[in-house]
Amino acid sequence: MDKFVIKGGKKLSGSIKVEGSKNAALPIILGALLIDKGETVIKNVPPLRDIFTSIEVMTHLGAKVSYDAKAQVMTINAKDVGKDTAPYDLMRKMRASFLVLGPVLSRLGKAKIALPGGCSIGARPVNFHIAAFRKMGAKVTERGGFVIAEGKPLKGGTVYFDRPSHTGTENVMFAAVFAKENTYIVNAGCDPEIVDVANFLNKAGAKISGAGTPNMVIEPVKKLKAVEYKVAGDRLIAGTYMYAAAATGSKLEITGCDPNELTMVNHKLMEMGCNIKLSKNRINITAPKRLKPGSLTTFPYPGFPTDLQPCAMAAAAVASGTSHIVETVFKDRYLHAMEFGRLGAYITVTSGEAIINGVRKLQGTEVMAPDIRAGAALVVACLAAQGKSEILRIYHIDRGYSKLEEKLSSIGADIKRLRE
Repeated sequence: MDKFVIKGGKKLSGSIKVEGSKNAALPIILGALLIDKGETVIKNVPPLRDIFTSIEVMTHLGAKVSYDAKAQVMTINAKDVGKDTAPYDLMRKMRASFLVLGPVLSRLGKAKIALPGGCSIGARPVNFHIAAFRKMGAKVTERGGFVIAEGKPLKGGTVYFDRPSHTGTENVMFAAVFAKENTYIVNAGCDPEIVDVANFLNKAGAKISGAGTPNMVIEPVKKLKAVEYKVAGDRLIAGTYMYAAAATGSKLEITGCDPNELTMVNHKLMEMGCNIKLSKNRINITAPKRLKPGSLTTFPYPGFPTDLQPCAMAAAAVASGTSHIVETVFKDRYLHAMEFGRLGAYITVTSGEAIINGVRKLQGTEVMAPDIRAGAALVVACLAAQGKSEILRIYHIDRGYSKLEEKLSSIGADIKRLRE
C-alpha cells in the first residue's frame, strides 16, 4: 500500500484547478443505464478509484464502457443491459453503488442489489430509499444481504423524506423517469450534485423540475436519448484546497468550480480571518498568519457540508483560541479527531460536539486515514505541522482525490507518495 510523506510548514501559492465532481459523476454514470440506444459521452470524469468501480458495476450489468483517464472522458452504451443483479463483491467497494437500484428497476422492472459498503463514518441507512420505492408502487423485500425490488412500470406518487437525502433524491429521480404518473419529492436534497444529475437527465429528455429546491417534480417520459454532458467541478475538493491555504497561512487561487456552491464555507473561513474574493469559476483566498477560532454546525446543503467538517477541524486545530464544531449529519464522524491528537491537537468530543483548543504548531508524526474526507483533512493538518509526517491507508484518499500529491506539489507543498 502507498503512503504520503509530508514535510510541513511550507506556504502554498499559485493557482490550482479543481477536477470534476465525484459525487456528481458517479450518479450520472449510473444514470446512463436508463438510456437504451446510442452512446452517451460524459466529460470531466475524474480518474478515481470509485469511478473505476462504477465501470466494473456497469460492465457487469451489460453496458459497454470506455474511459480515457487522461482526457477524463467516458463513453457508455447501455443498449445491452440485461442483468438485474449487482453482487456484493462490487457493491461493497463504494457506498454510491446503491444508486444502481433506481436505474435498473426503472429500466428492467426488477433489481436485486447487494447492500452497499463504503466508508465507516457512522450509520448511513438505505431504508429511506426502500420506503420511497414502495411509495412509488414497487414491491421491495430484503433477503440474504440483498434488496430485491419489482415493479414495471412504477406508478409514481409523492415521496417524503424526513431529512433531505442526497442519494435518496437521485435514486427516486432515476426510478421516476419512466413511471406511469408524476412523482413528487418533498424535502428533497438540494445539493449542487443533484442539480447536475437532473441537468444530465433533462438533457437526455427527462422532465425534472425543482432540482436544487426542497420540492421536485418528475414527469414521466417514454425514452431517454444519448447525449454529451460535462460534469461540474468538485466543490468539496475546492473546499479542501481552501482549508489547506487557511491552515498554512497561504494565498491561493482555485479554479474550475462554482464559488456560489461554497457560500457557507466562504462565510466560515472569513469568520476565521481569511480574505476571500470570488469571480466566475474562481476563488482567491488569502489567509492570515494565524486563524481566529470559529464555530460551525454541519447540515444538508445549503448548510455547511459534513464532508468538509474534518478539514475545518484541521484548520481550527491551529487557530488562536477555542473553536466549536457540531456534527448533525453523521453522528460518528469524528474518527479523525484521534489522529489529529497524534499531531498534537487538543480536541475533546462530547455528545456530537467537538471542542478544539488551537495550538500554535502541530508536530509531524505517523497518522492513518480512516475515510476519504478525514484522510484529506489529515493532509491539510500535516501541511500545517512542523517536521515530517506520514499518512497511511491513503487508498481512502484516492477514492475522492486524484493524484493529490502532484497537485499540492504544484503549489508549493512538500508531499510525496511512497510505497509502504
